[in-house]
Amino acid sequence: ELPPSEFMQVADSTWLVLNVVSNGREPPGCQATGVTKIARSVIAPLAEHHVSVLMLSTYQTDFILVRERDLPVVIHTLAGEFDIYKEESGECVPVTSDDVSNGFLKPKPSASPMLHPVQSPQTRFCVLTVAPDTLPAIATMLIDVLFYSHSPPWDAATGGQDLDSITFFSFSLIEGYISIVMDAETQKRFPSDLLLTSSTGELWRMVRIGGQPLGFGECG
Repeated sequence: ELPPSEFMQVADSTWLVLNVVSNGREPPGCQATGVTKIARSVIAPLAEHHVSVLMLSTYQTDFILVRERDLPVVIHTLAGEFDIYKEESGECVPVTSDDVSNGFLKPKPSASPMLHPVQSPQTRFCVLTVAPDTLPAIATMLIDVLFYSHSPPWDAATGGQDLDSITFFSFSLIEGYISIVMDAETQKRFPSDLLLTSSTGELWRMVRIGGQPLGFGECG
């Protein structure tokens, strides 16, 4: 329960987490992995049924949040591609489309989908993790980066930040596993011996969709 604030927008619905952990039912020869699989097999079909999602992807697991009221449509839409389970008393119980298809409504025909601009800032990013027992050693730096952002101020004249460069920091704690995404400049502020990454230490680029916040009602 958070105090009311004119600076805070809260979604007027409960969101549930879908944990995507399998390769679906496709033949072994045409299995995609990671975000490619999720975008094609999960997000795209849900967008066609006007279902909004929030996606969180880490090295270990991929999660998609959907609104609780959309769950019947979600299960009906994905049942042909995935085996779907729900957790009851710590056990995974199969869910079939028939159990929740009553009241399923096909989406109403709508106008052409809204198109958003796509930018790819020049900033390079690092995908990292850290051992949980070493977290206290970087706690102060994490607090500084997470809550005292040094990002360039919002430019009201242009409607956003400089699109050639963007500061982004993500800290995710999932069942004891820590996933961190930060730009290469921010990484220099952390002790290098505590941050773990892939053996290649590769850098990543970001694709930014939309020049303004998309909002909770945006589909896909």
